Amino acid sequence: MGILIKLNQVNVDGKKIRTLLVEDEEPARAIIKEYLKTFPDIEIIGEAADGFSGAKAINDLKPDLVFLDIQMPKLTGFELLELLDHQCLIIFTTAYDQYAIKAFEMNAVDYLLKPFSTIRFNEAVERAITRFHSIKTDVKVTQALLKSADESTEYLERIAVRKAGNIEVIPVGEVIYLEADGDYVVLHTANGKFMKEKTMKYFEQHLPTSAFVRIHRSYIVNVEKIQRLELYEKDSYLVALKNGEKLRSSDAGQKLLRQRLNL
Repeated sequence: MGILIKLNQVNVDGKKIRTLLVEDEEPARAIIKEYLKTFPDIEIIGEAADGFSGAKAINDLKPDLVFLDIQMPKLTGFELLELLDHQCLIIFTTAYDQYAIKAFEMNAVDYLLKPFSTIRFNEAVERAITRFHSIKTDVKVTQALLKSADESTEYLERIAVRKAGNIEVIPVGEVIYLEADGDYVVLHTANGKFMKEKTMKYFEQHLPTSAFVRIHRSYIVNVEKIQRLELYEKDSYLVALKNGEKLRSSDAGQKLLRQRLNL
């Protein structure tokens, strides 16, 4: 009850905190809804049972606060964050404690390890409400989440992209090569091209070094997709791919590629 009094005092403008639940387990969503009944400042505006519909719901409904499960089929909570146009406060929920450090590094409002107690849940919600009413930190939190994701040292296993209103999840093994294109990177696959608003440096640091090599400032190539190296001019080579395309390599890129191929 003490928490409720404190929250009502904080909510001086009377504005409800529009909240969305993104969680693949219905019982878990039911528990969150039950716990939130004691918070009059919270208004639940929707639910999503997977990452795809969660990303769409966040961009369409523009909630203030999201309870976001991390481990979901097809699209994780971390991958979902990369697809958001809308900035909001995030409370991660998960049954796996190995994500805790990463979640806090990403400056989430809080991290709830299932099963969580009402006391622990209330602490997280109180923290979210405090941040919601702090105008200076409200927008910066999501920006910090995305920045922290970029600074993560973990290798990618798949890449989530948007194309024609749909979300595509591309296993990194299906990427033939990546090409710089202004503020974007183009992912070339057998199923077409996909744009991702990232830098070549980001992919150079987050793709497995055993499988991908940056052969030029404009190209990162999947070594499994290379057919052969062709002499272009003295001491200069083209990288011929199995799909018939040929990419120019820089001197530094060629040396690195030869090291990876043990040539």
